[in-house]
Amino acid sequence: MSPPLPFLFLLLLVFLLRLPFSTSFSFNFSTFNSSTPQFITFQNDSFFDKVIKLTKNEVGTSLSRSVGRAVYRDPLKLWDAASGDLADFTTHFSFAIKAFSTTGYGDGLTFFLSPYPSTVPPDSIGGNLGLVSESTTPNGTVNFVAVEFDTFPNRWDPVKDHVGIDINSVESAVTAPWNSSFKDGSIGNAWVSYNASEKNLSVFLTFEKNPTFSGQSTLYHIIDLREVLPETVAFGFSAATGVNTETHNILSWDFSSTLKFVDIERERKSSARFGLGLSLSIGLLLIAAGFIWFLLWRRRIKQETKEVDFDEEEGDMTIDDEFEKERGPKRFLYSELAASTKNFDEEMKLGEGGFGGVYKGVLKGSIGEVAIKRVSRGSKQGKKEYIAEVKIISQLRHRNLVQLVGWCHGRGELILVYEFMPNGSLDNYLYDINRSLVWPLRYKIGLGLASALLYLHEEWEECVVHRDIKPSNVMLDAGFNAKLGDFGLARLVDHDRGMQTTVLAGTMGYLSPESLTSGQASKESDVYAFGMVLLELACGRRPVEPKERPDRVGLVAWVWDLYGSGRMTEAADMRLGVEFDEEEMGRMMAVGLWCAHPDSGMRPTVRQALAVLKKELAVPKLPARMPVPMYCPPPPLQIIGSFTCTSSFAGSGFSGFSTTTGSGGVGLGGRQAEEPQAR
Repeated sequence: MSPPLPFLFLLLLVFLLRLPFSTSFSFNFSTFNSSTPQFITFQNDSFFDKVIKLTKNEVGTSLSRSVGRAVYRDPLKLWDAASGDLADFTTHFSFAIKAFSTTGYGDGLTFFLSPYPSTVPPDSIGGNLGLVSESTTPNGTVNFVAVEFDTFPNRWDPVKDHVGIDINSVESAVTAPWNSSFKDGSIGNAWVSYNASEKNLSVFLTFEKNPTFSGQSTLYHIIDLREVLPETVAFGFSAATGVNTETHNILSWDFSSTLKFVDIERERKSSARFGLGLSLSIGLLLIAAGFIWFLLWRRRIKQETKEVDFDEEEGDMTIDDEFEKERGPKRFLYSELAASTKNFDEEMKLGEGGFGGVYKGVLKGSIGEVAIKRVSRGSKQGKKEYIAEVKIISQLRHRNLVQLVGWCHGRGELILVYEFMPNGSLDNYLYDINRSLVWPLRYKIGLGLASALLYLHEEWEECVVHRDIKPSNVMLDAGFNAKLGDFGLARLVDHDRGMQTTVLAGTMGYLSPESLTSGQASKESDVYAFGMVLLELACGRRPVEPKERPDRVGLVAWVWDLYGSGRMTEAADMRLGVEFDEEEMGRMMAVGLWCAHPDSGMRPTVRQALAVLKKELAVPKLPARMPVPMYCPPPPLQIIGSFTCTSSFAGSGFSGFSTTTGSGGVGLGGRQAEEPQAR
């Protein structure tokens, strides 16, 4: 069948115009190599020699009065004026500062953001650190935000070597002292993070070997970057020496951000294509487009015939028909994904779920690291989840949702490609006795998950019921921001109508009482699962622990019992010790119980729950004893998966579950154990 002419014209317009597409951006220079100068712009005295050298370092030359900058080649979209959205970002770099004297050395280095393109101010040597010109004041004429690692006390500095956060001035807004052990060239590791929702710019510095970062900070400063910097900024490093000298080397650098990354080369090519198109006649465009499309169409048909071998078994719509109307994620060739995972080698596997494995891949170009979910062959239910996930998540855009990068269904395979989450999934930190999260991160994760659920339930054009909210589906990016993933069980419903289904789906322990008895999923059942995750964040344990003593087996019943006796915070995760905000702990636990109320009609909306977590509403007053839910005989259920379930509802509440088989979720980062599920 020949393609319709209007479609040819639409295809041509899409080819000529690069539509805006919001995506996460990240890169990782774990080591530098000969290709590094392609991505880094070196200014003034900075240069590349196996590592980034920010100031003069050559043998036989004077190292005094040197200044240099090394910035990433392309600009960063820091915020968007149309929407007001502000980017989260996290950068990590290792560095070495080597002094040649124990008494006279200076002046230090910075990580900075400034208007694009980067320009080194004149006479910005010494304590001006390549940020401001030499003058009687430390203030600059161009706005910037920087984190300085200062080794020489100028008149505006503290008396000791220090880390500082600079806002339009090298007279730091906040400072913290740091150890001078760097004088022998010791390697320091620094993390600079910005949380857009909290307007928190934080810095963590350590000289430990093989350090780990779990959200702690050496110092922080609250600032709205939209009030200081333009939408598009340059970002990188600067350093300077004065009369006293030292060397400043950057040994590794990684960076991740949540807003659109502006690719200058791509913008230039897009503009050139558009200009060329305007200069040609409509008739010539249609003829050329028709010829090109015909060749591509024939090539695609041949390729599809060779690769796809599982769509002919049903007379319904093919997977291609399902996806052609979606926008955003791209289709990948199987060969691309196989090459990026070393042909799906076990060493690249991040974990194994109920419908297949998840692998780490590295794609060419600006996409970089990704997580590749490979659905098991021959799984009809896996095929249904695959279609549902692409159709739903490809339309969603929110900072707390895992982004779908692309998809592939060639050679009998069903494959989904997601943004890579370097810190894995939340369950890795809640259930592993050797790993933990500090309290501020736990509270931030709870807020982020609530924001994601609010978007799904109320803020998008249709209501999305997720149906499988649990810690293994809450991913953590480089800044430990929560991102909800795995939309294989999600369904679209009208905002004013509930979901009509008799298919019991989800994970045991997170299924609400009414879901177990009726098989129906709803916004209220999502809220129930969200409440369970909040309680897990606070208590650091699973919803059901069969090996605990009887009064502690069920998490909700145990915490509710403590609530009734005024001892609720005794349930706090023992790994936290006393290092938590007691008011926030009580607030999170109370909201968790409220959301996990056995009566669905007594649960809050996710908007109400978020308002309490954000301290905009008072903590709700709950019954002193856990209410007893009403039991209704269930209609016939279609159960996806095999399990047995026994339940009892007594004064202490829902007792627990017993499962025989199931399937586990898997994250887009680290490995994890499987969880029993009913799907």
